[in-house]
Amino acid sequence: MVNTLKTWSFMAVLTVILVLIGHFIGGSRGMLIFLLISIAMNAIAYWTSGTMAIRMTGSYPVSEREVPEVYQIVRRLARRANVPMPEIYITPSDQPNAFATGRDPAHAKVAVTEGILRVMPARELEGVLAHEMAHVKNRDILISSMAAVMAGAITSIANLFQWTMWFGGNDREDNSNVAAELALMILGPIAASMVQLAISRAREYKADAFGARLVGDPNPLADALERLESYKRQPFGQMNPSTAHLFIMNPLRGESLLHLFSTHPPMEERIRRLRNMRVTHLR
Repeated sequence: MVNTLKTWSFMAVLTVILVLIGHFIGGSRGMLIFLLISIAMNAIAYWTSGTMAIRMTGSYPVSEREVPEVYQIVRRLARRANVPMPEIYITPSDQPNAFATGRDPAHAKVAVTEGILRVMPARELEGVLAHEMAHVKNRDILISSMAAVMAGAITSIANLFQWTMWFGGNDREDNSNVAAELALMILGPIAASMVQLAISRAREYKADAFGARLVGDPNPLADALERLESYKRQPFGQMNPSTAHLFIMNPLRGESLLHLFSTHPPMEERIRRLRNMRVTHLR
């Protein structure tokens, strides 16, 4: 229920923002156009956000024959969590990482990077996948998936305005150019802030705790987080900033401006909490 309310609130806030942008650009007509755009975006994001998040990360589906260990672990965790078996994807990145997405547990998708499969032992991989299955069980995946799609859409609108400015001339008295420049100034922070507002750091702590219960031991996930943190500073290719909040570890490097809007709690605190946990195996 809480996540449902968050989702509707998120959609309402996005609608208001886009309508205001439409007013800056084209007055009443612009407001109407952007109202229709926001309605279409909300509908598309709700029904297809999981699929779009997968596409934004470049992930591709894999069969059980290709990654039998991942399937075995996820199937076992899904049974313990009493949720349907999600679809399994691989994200083409050398950075060790993982995420879950989808509209609800019945449409969930779990993705692991190529990098995590190379460097992470099975015991720690189970801890990571348990964390992702916790997001599926707790229905965090809809709001986080929608946030990724919406942030990407707003960024695309900003890019469109930028091209409009480049090809629209440099006349500072042109109201359309002034409006476009204003949009550019506010759209970048909005894209990051919408993700920040939609995703709570508390959900990561809760997913860590629930994942530890799924495994019956907090140490595999704590060890996995330590391993992920050790790889964070290595020069891997950057992920799409709009999808950064989906991953178990923030994939953006520290020098990125969007790092300031990180929805992930400090890794050291997550590890500390896990080390101090005493859990009962969830069956």
